[in-house]
Amino acid sequence: MIARDPAFFTRLAQSQKPHCLWISCSDSRVPANQIVGLNPGELFVHRNVGNLIVETDLNCLAVMQFAVDVLEVQHVVVCGHYRCGAVAAAWRNTRLGLIDNWLRAVHDVRRRYKEQIRRFEDEATQIDRLCELNVIEQVAHVARSTVVQDAWTRGQALSLHGWVYRLEDGILNDLGFTVMGRNDLHERHDAAVARALRPRGAALEPGSGV
Repeated sequence: MIARDPAFFTRLAQSQKPHCLWISCSDSRVPANQIVGLNPGELFVHRNVGNLIVETDLNCLAVMQFAVDVLEVQHVVVCGHYRCGAVAAAWRNTRLGLIDNWLRAVHDVRRRYKEQIRRFEDEATQIDRLCELNVIEQVAHVARSTVVQDAWTRGQALSLHGWVYRLEDGILNDLGFTVMGRNDLHERHDAAVARALRPRGAALEPGSGV
C-alpha cells in the first residue's frame, strides 16, 4: 500500500469519515469493503451471524448510535447474502446449539412468511426468499430504532437500504427497500415484501444488480 500511495496511512490515522454504516453477516465470504470497492476509513462496519438487528443487542445499537450520531453517516445498509447458513438453519429448524438463541429473530421472520415461502417448490429458492425477507425485516428494525427515529426527528439526512449479496458472481441485489423517513416505512416495507415473494427467473430483474 505504501509503495502505491506513500501517504495512505498518514491520512488514515488522522480521522475516519465514512458515509455509510454497513451491517452484514459474519460469513467470511462477505467482506464489506471489497464488495463495495471502498478503502479503509470509508465504511463503518458491524457484522453478526445472520445480519440481525435485535433491540436487546447493545453491541449493534452502540455501533449504530456512534455511526449516526458521531460520524453522521448518510446511509445504513443491511446486507444479507444468499445461501446463508444461519437463514438455512432457521428455515429447516436445525438445532445448532447456543446460536439457536440468537437465531430466534430469523425464526420470527420464517414464521411470519412461511406459508408464502412454501409456494416456491425447491428448498434453495425458499431459503433465498427467506434471506431477502430477513434483510427487509432487519431494515425495518433499524428504521424503528430510537437511534434512527431520533436522527429523523432532528432532521438528519439518513437513508436505509436492504441488499443481498450473491456469492456465485459477486452481484449485489438491491431489494428496492430504501427508507428515508418514518413516513416511508410501512408502504415501502409492504412493497419490498411483495417483490421478494413474487415468482421470478434465476437471473436478477433488470436494474436490480448493483
